[in-house]
Amino acid sequence: METNILFTHKDLVEKGKSGDRSSQYQLYELYVDAMYNVSMRMLRTKEDAEDVVQDSFVEAFKNLSSFRYESTFGSWLKRIVINKSINHLKLKRVPITAIDDHEFHLNDETVEEKETDYDIKKIKKVIEQLPLGYKQIINLYLIEGYDHVEISDIMNITVSTSKSQYHRAKKKLIEMIKEL
Repeated sequence: METNILFTHKDLVEKGKSGDRSSQYQLYELYVDAMYNVSMRMLRTKEDAEDVVQDSFVEAFKNLSSFRYESTFGSWLKRIVINKSINHLKLKRVPITAIDDHEFHLNDETVEEKETDYDIKKIKKVIEQLPLGYKQIINLYLIEGYDHVEISDIMNITVSTSKSQYHRAKKKLIEMIKEL
C-alpha cells in the first residue's frame, strides 16, 4: 500500500509539472495541513502562517519542474515552507539565530536527564517559553526532524553552532521542565 501512495504522489507531481491544476490541487489538499502546522510552529500567528503556506505552494508549483525526486515531495515542500517562514521572521526583524545574546545563568554541572513521563502539552508549553533562537533549534531538530547539517543550511549558521545551540536549548528546556 505504501508503494501505491508513493506512485500516486509521483503521478500527481508529474501531472502537476505539466500544469494540470487538478493534480496540483490534490497535492495541495494532501499537504496543506502539515505545512500549515510547520509554519505555525515557527511563526505563531495564524494569518502569517496561512500567508506563508499559500506563498510556499505558489512557489512550489511555479518551480515544480525543478523537483527531481532526490527527496519526497513533502520534504521538498517542507523546506520551502521553513525557508519562507524564516524569511518572514527576518522581514519582521525577529532575530532567529541571536540566542547567544540572551544571558542565562545556568549551572555548569551537567543536567541529569531522568526518564520521566512528562505531559506533552506541558513540554510544548515550556518550549513556547524558550527564547526564540532556542525554540527554533528545538523545533527544527526535535519536532521537524532535521539534522544539524540541514539546520545549519536553513538558519545559515555552522554545524557546530547548531549543535552547541541545540545543547544549550535542551539544557534550558530541561531546567524549565524541572521547575514545573
